[in-house]
Amino acid sequence: MGVELATERPGFYEMADIDVSDSELVYHVRDALKSVSQGDSDRYNQLIAVMHYTGRLAPDEVAMLVTSLKALSGSISYIDIIHHESLLSSIFGMSMWNYGPDVMDALVELIISLAASNGKFVDSCLDMLVRNFMPPKSYLDLLGHPRGLARKHEVLDRVHSALSHIADLVPLAPMRLTPIILQRMPHMFDKEALIVIYVESMLLLESSALGELVGSTMLMALVDRLIDLDVEISWDDIIHEDSGKGIFDMELEDVDDIIDHAEIDGFEHPRGTAGSQILGTNAVADKLDSLMVLICEHLKSCADGERLTKVFETLLQSFWVTVLNAYKSKFSQFVMFYACSLDPEHCGERFAVFLADIFVCRTHPALTRMSAVAYLASYLSRGKFLPLSLIASTLKRLVDWCLEYCHVQNGEEKTINLEAHRVFYSGCQAIMYVLCFRMRSMMDSHRLKSQLLHMPLEPIFCHQLDPLKVCLPSIVEEFLRQAKAAHLFTVSETFLFNNLLESDLSKAFGGMERLDMFFPFDPCLLKKCDRFIRPSFVYWSMVKTTYDDGEDCSSEEDINEYFDGNGKSYMESGITRSLDEHDLDLDEFEYQLNKMSITPRNSLKNGLIFKLENPFRMPARIRPSTSPESL
Repeated sequence: MGVELATERPGFYEMADIDVSDSELVYHVRDALKSVSQGDSDRYNQLIAVMHYTGRLAPDEVAMLVTSLKALSGSISYIDIIHHESLLSSIFGMSMWNYGPDVMDALVELIISLAASNGKFVDSCLDMLVRNFMPPKSYLDLLGHPRGLARKHEVLDRVHSALSHIADLVPLAPMRLTPIILQRMPHMFDKEALIVIYVESMLLLESSALGELVGSTMLMALVDRLIDLDVEISWDDIIHEDSGKGIFDMELEDVDDIIDHAEIDGFEHPRGTAGSQILGTNAVADKLDSLMVLICEHLKSCADGERLTKVFETLLQSFWVTVLNAYKSKFSQFVMFYACSLDPEHCGERFAVFLADIFVCRTHPALTRMSAVAYLASYLSRGKFLPLSLIASTLKRLVDWCLEYCHVQNGEEKTINLEAHRVFYSGCQAIMYVLCFRMRSMMDSHRLKSQLLHMPLEPIFCHQLDPLKVCLPSIVEEFLRQAKAAHLFTVSETFLFNNLLESDLSKAFGGMERLDMFFPFDPCLLKKCDRFIRPSFVYWSMVKTTYDDGEDCSSEEDINEYFDGNGKSYMESGITRSLDEHDLDLDEFEYQLNKMSITPRNSLKNGLIFKLENPFRMPARIRPSTSPESL
């Protein structure tokens, strides 16, 4: 193929109005490259000028650029990293998004040839391709149009094909590619479209042949970015205080608040509920939401391709390193929840065992163990996909550990040191929380009912460490209410409801100084990724309790057992007692718990509004969401 060279632009070759063959142009380019070292840079500068063609190119300009790029591919051995620095800089600075298919193909061919010819060019070639993951910022608005989407596919298909070719030709290329990708990741405050398109390429790499070498790093880096975004979302942006609702009541939505419903994937999705009302205008949350959608879609494709098990191990490692102890993580953890829902038999059980192992292992730091059991309790309670047998067996592990702890602590401890026993209390609270959600289902199974009735719950909850006086009052109340209806305890109900909850310790710790643990899988507020989570999620309104059949505390006699003469629950009325009556290091205990708790505290230093009229109530962190029909 020949090309006619013209002089319509300054800087064109000084061979006007003549036809030259491809081989002749190769020789001309080689002469231009060699002339630099001889002090003659005119033809070299003209070659550089061709590399700067952008915008709407005329057909002859496109032909010149394509032919020049191909000629350079045939002259690789003449390119010197020092003498031709300006030319290389121009080539590596080209954006494929500015050109048509012919120019893109010629440019990719040149980049591959450069990378394969000399190890000194590899990093620059990889960096150039990675930068082409993203379009020029002026191009972002076009991505929402068919023409823009077509160009996106044209560019990224070539970029990833080039990366694959270079990896085949240069075995060390994948190792050098990874730090470049991590370094080039957009900042979390960049435009959402840039972040999303870059993450799409990272996930494409994970699922490609290169994924064997770089896939785990890509996933772990993405989880890190989720956490970066997550912690930027303030609870001030989320919490809508309602001091009249407890930890379970806060999920029961007033139907009148529902603005609109849309049928998505076969179930009702309330657009007017918590996520859209609270986080709809939060830019950081929108970015996090979009990235979680991408990762969930990727995990679904992994499951369809029967490679989720391997990917899950990377996610589990990333969870251990990044998420588990993240300060006030709010939504990132739902990536794990969704992955488990895709493969309950393997991933679902693996996650439960993993968390339980951390909790029972005494070598882990206390806060790590407390966080693990909080995750475990929330996971076992919320995972609709989890078999009851797994929930029961995991619950037994927690009960056995707490019972053993009680046996060790059978001493003459006159004053309870909350901080010293905080892991124990977190385990007790986890047991109660899970049973609040699952007790009825277990009681409805003959086999599991027998297991539950034989669990040594009474020795734990009636132990001198008094977990019922320390754990979250709203959880204790619901647990005891269900335990009473299920006849779970042999001690008198009066002892449980009056003597325990009315004690001085209950009055001191039943409210403000409670074990303020968090439950990471409380309903997710992000709008777009909700469609992945909702079908596998247990909302409180779906739960049938043991007192649903009339065996509850709704009678006048039962209500009197629950409340004092002033109409307040014993836990609520007890918090007004002075904490000075007890020689306990409460400030330090509160500080340690706050380090890992996402539940707002009664403290001005947290900048949260929390009315003290009912301080035993959990703040309504969410507007309650509509749930599917009760089980």
